[in-house]
Parts: sequence; structure tokens; C-alpha cells
Amino acid sequence: MAQTEKKGGLLRKSSASKKPWKEKVVLMYDEIFTTEDPSKHNPRFWEELFLMKVNLEYLEGKLEALDGEELMKIKDNINSLFQHCIQALGEEHPIRVVNALQTLCALIRGVHQKNKSTSGFDIINMLVGFDKAELCMKNLMESLDSLLCAEGSESLKSLCLKLLLCLVTVTDNISQNTILEYVMINSIFEAILQILSSPLSRREHGYDAVVLLALLVNYRKYESVNPYIVKLSIVDDEATLNGMGLVIAQALSEYNRQYKDKEEEHQSGFFSALTNMVGSMFIADADEKISVQTNEAILLALYEAVHLNRNFITVLAQSHPEMGLMTTPTSPIPTTPVTPLGTTPPSSDVISSAELPLDADVQTSNLLITFLKYSSIVMQDTKDEHRLHSGKLCLIILTCIAEDQYANAFLHDDNMNFRVNLHRMPMRHRKKAADKNLPCRPLVCAVLDLMVEFIVTHMMKEFPMDLYVRCIQIVHKLLCYQKKCRVRLHYTWRELWSALINLLKFLMSNETVLLAKHNIFTLALMVVNLFNMFITYGDTFLPTPSSYDELYYEIIRMHQNFDNLYSMVLRLSTNAGQWKEPASKVTHALVNIRAIINHFNPKIESYAAVNHISQLSEDQVLEVVRSNYDTLTLKLQDGLDQYERYSEQHKEAAFFKELVRSISINVRKNLAFNTLSQELLLKEFSTIS
Repeated sequence: MAQTEKKGGLLRKSSASKKPWKEKVVLMYDEIFTTEDPSKHNPRFWEELFLMKVNLEYLEGKLEALDGEELMKIKDNINSLFQHCIQALGEEHPIRVVNALQTLCALIRGVHQKNKSTSGFDIINMLVGFDKAELCMKNLMESLDSLLCAEGSESLKSLCLKLLLCLVTVTDNISQNTILEYVMINSIFEAILQILSSPLSRREHGYDAVVLLALLVNYRKYESVNPYIVKLSIVDDEATLNGMGLVIAQALSEYNRQYKDKEEEHQSGFFSALTNMVGSMFIADADEKISVQTNEAILLALYEAVHLNRNFITVLAQSHPEMGLMTTPTSPIPTTPVTPLGTTPPSSDVISSAELPLDADVQTSNLLITFLKYSSIVMQDTKDEHRLHSGKLCLIILTCIAEDQYANAFLHDDNMNFRVNLHRMPMRHRKKAADKNLPCRPLVCAVLDLMVEFIVTHMMKEFPMDLYVRCIQIVHKLLCYQKKCRVRLHYTWRELWSALINLLKFLMSNETVLLAKHNIFTLALMVVNLFNMFITYGDTFLPTPSSYDELYYEIIRMHQNFDNLYSMVLRLSTNAGQWKEPASKVTHALVNIRAIINHFNPKIESYAAVNHISQLSEDQVLEVVRSNYDTLTLKLQDGLDQYERYSEQHKEAAFFKELVRSISINVRKNLAFNTLSQELLLKEFSTIS
């Protein structure tokens, strides 16, 4: 029995027996979820609704709780709510606009959650009705476009972008999201560009704008003409392209900074002290703990820009002084729970100190350097699926760069020298390189360093064959440019040659295990042909004649590996089996390498015997090489400086489809209720005129 209280001479029931109190907006939602028109008894219903603070959780939950049949019964009210939301977007009072935007988010997500198994057309019908869909969606997109382009509230722009991201990512596979047809017809491309070209808008909304653009570009990109692809490919406005590059550079810089912080924290910890005591036997295990989630969304944006827009290539080399000079925006930043980096924009305080100086002398950085540093981190560990995808995408981006004539021009430019401090995987047999000893070199040297680093550090049981193939292709494309333009690059080519020979050695040592999963002869042929490229054309692009001599020295010094490779491919090419043809290609490719070994080895042995030397020094071997070039006969091999250009649609469609699905899920997951928090918005619009 409920107790009673005596107060002011009156008896009343205590709060224990009260019905749970419902806020007015919830009662109004309940009216919408009946079969009656809620404005029938209250003509001002819709007007009042958009003055109420939205309860996103309740509205979305209510939609999800209904089954398909119940939802169809209230379809007219859902259509009416959707249409009134669109009308409210044109209101003068910003609070109505805010509430309409948030209600649209809840409606779109709630109806999609309920109708996961049904077709996109059913969802359009449920939200807006077939008969009114075209006009309503046109009005919606025009309103969002106006809000994004207006000089008004930054918070409203932020909500518009959140709504658009919500709209794009409600389905895992964005190409099955038929609502996006209306986003294609009623383009917001120019609004996105305007955000990227304005320093203030870019700082506030650049990240969301770039991710939104990357996703829209991937809508049915292989099945129909996507206007966002067409428009992105012809953008030539410098401010816009630089703005996009800056947003991408800042996001990648934040990742690099977070990784560096974790690495320093890790090294200064107890485990570091322990490893110092007992040696570096545990260093690989220790390093596995350093993990920062990768950012595939921003990497996809970089890829689309590089792949689709030739003008964007110039942005890669643009220095970014803005990175260190940016001020914190005056509007408050919502406090949200810590989320993975791949899903949320970098916070402004991070951006303001984003790119750390590469050296104590403080030099400017650029997008390409930041990207190379990012790549050197994510490519260290390819066992994790996200990092594997990130590593693959990094190599695809580098492939596009390596094929571009203009990109190659600045990569090889002797007047553009940088210190690029790439991250190197801790390994027991090598010391950590001192950052300050890095020389200033053309940027192509950092690309080659990254490729060499990958080759050396991923010879393991779970062999990433696809990544190795891409890696060798990048090196080959860079060499083709150097040969064509006669660029004599001062690079430590011996490191590359040594890495390639060790790779061949690894393939032979693990022949049985690897052949069960991979055609290792494709990779072996590519490696051998890189050596053939150096042998045939090295005199046109190696920096000095002595570099060419050193190439021969390395081949002779490591001749056992080439002899073993020849024995292996000869054995398999003479047997009638599945590897007969690919193995015989390697046999033919080895002809000049074998000619060099067979020509010089007897000469070296003879020199040693005549001079009574048991072990020849490098200089003595080089002397023999230089004096016996004249009698060496090599075969001219065709097509060494030719390559098949990168094609996304024919070879990479499945990879990008899966990648975009993963990004869509990630973005949707992090458009949580708290990121649409109303408290800050209401402070901004605290008065209603």
C-alpha cells in the first residue's frame, strides 16, 4: 500500500505510486506511431514537434521495435514526418533546423535497421512514398546544399554532413543503398569543394567532407556513370585541391604522431628496461603491443584523388606550413568517447601540432612524406586484416604515383631534397638507425627505402605474395622512368640488390610450403627481370661506372643463389606439371645472369691462382670484372622497360568493394548518438526570435 505524506494540510500520494513521467517529445512520437494523423486533433502538431529537443534513442528504438507489418500501418505518418522534416530545413529558426536534421538521422537509420532484408525501393517508399520521392529528395538535397554553402552556423554544417554520412552508410554495401540515386541526381559535390577550399570550414568539417566524398565516389562506380567520379577527375582549383590534401595530411599526421607517442611510451616502460638487460631477443614480441588503429577512410580519399585527378599529383609535393600554424577553433569541441582513428576526424588541438619536424633543423613536410611515414608504420605488421588492407592500399597509391610522369619528375628532382624518417621494424640482426644521420635526398630514395624495408622484413610463413608483387612492380616502374629519362640517382643500390637476392633465397628455401599457396615463379621472374634491367640498361641510369661494376660484383658474390634458382626452375620446367611453363620463363630470364657468372668466375679463380691469393678482396674482384667486360657476350632481352599500367576495374574491384564496406560499417558505428549531441547546438541557438 502506498504511503501518504502530509504537507500544507493536504494529503497526497507519495512519488512511489506515480506513473513514469514521459517528456512531451516522447508523447508526440507515440502519436506518430499510431494509425491516426497526429495533426488531426492538433493542427500545430508538426510546428510544435520541431521545437522539442529530439530524443534520438527513443525514436530509433521505437522504429526498430516494430515489425514490417506494423511499420506499414503507420507508413503515412512516417512519410508525413519525413516530409515535415524537409520543410523544417527551410525554416528561419535554427533550432527547428537542428531538430529536423537529427530527426531525419533517426528516421533513416531506424527504418533501414528494420528493413535490412528488403530492397532499397521499399525503404524509399517507407520513408517518403514512391509518388513523392523524387520531389522530396530533391528538396532535401537542395536544403542540405544551401545549409552547407551558407555563411551561417558551423554546427548546422556539421549536422548536415553527419546526416549525409548517415544516409550514405546505412547499408554495409553502399552500392545497394538506392537512396543514393537521389544524391547522384542532386549533387552536393560543389558544396563539398567549398568546404575544402575555405580554411575555416576545412578546419571544422574537412575530415567529414573528405570521407563523404570518398564514399560517394564509390557508389556503383563500375556499373553506371557516377557524377562524383566525373567531377572529381576534372577539379583544377588549386585552393580546393590543396585543401583536400591538407585534410588528408593532417589525419595521417595524427596517426603518425599517435604511433610515435606510443612507441616512446613503450620504450620508456619496464619492458624496455628488461629487454635492455637480456638483449633484444624479445623485441619483436614487445613491438606487437604498439598498435594504433589504421585509417582506411582517409587513405581511400587519398587513393581516389591520386587515381582520378592528375592535378592532385602536384599537391603531394606541396609543403604544408599551415600544419604547424593552425589555431584552435573558437567553437567548443564536443567531448565524445575515444574512438578509433579510422573513424573520427582529428581533434583541432592535434591538428595544430600535427606534423612533427623531421629533424632538429625543422624542415617543411608535405603530403607525400607524411604518407610514406604512415605507410612505413602500417606495412610493418600485415598479420592484422585492417593493416593488411591498409598496406595493400598504400602500395596501390604508390603504384599510381610511380606510373605518373609528373610525380616521377618531382620524386627524382635533385633540387627537392628531404630527410624522411621512415619507421623500421625492430629486428634482432640490425641496430636502430639514428634519425639525425639521415641524409637529404630526392623523395624517390624514400620510396625505394620503403620498398627495400618491406622486402627485408616480410619473409615469413604467412607470405604476403600480393604485397611483394606490388612492391617489385613499384621498383620496376621507377627504374623504367630513370632509364627513359636517363636519371642517374645517387642511391645505395646495393641494399636493393641484396634484398632482392635474399628474397630469391627465401623463395627457394620454402619452395614446398609456398608452392602449395602461391605461384612463386611470377615473383621470381619479376625479381630476375629487375636484375636484367640493371644489367641491360644500368649504364644509362646508375650514378657512376663503379656502380655498374658493383652490380656485377654482387651477382658474382651471390652466384650460389642464382645457381640454385636455375637448378630449381630447370627441374620444374623439365617435368610435366602445373609449374612447367612459369618455371621455364624464369629459366630463360636467367640467361644473362648465368652468362655473367660463367664468364667471370673462371677469370677470378685464375687471377687468384696466378697471384697465390686464397681469398680475393672486393677491389681485386672488381679489377678482374673491369678488365674482362670486353669478352663478355650478353643477349638483348625485349620488354624489360615495359609494364602493364594499373587498372582498378579489372583487377581490384573486389578489394575496393570489401574495403568500402568495411569503411561504411566503421563510419556508421561512430556516428553514435553522442556525436549528434544537442547540448552544444542549443547553446549556439539559445534564443528564438
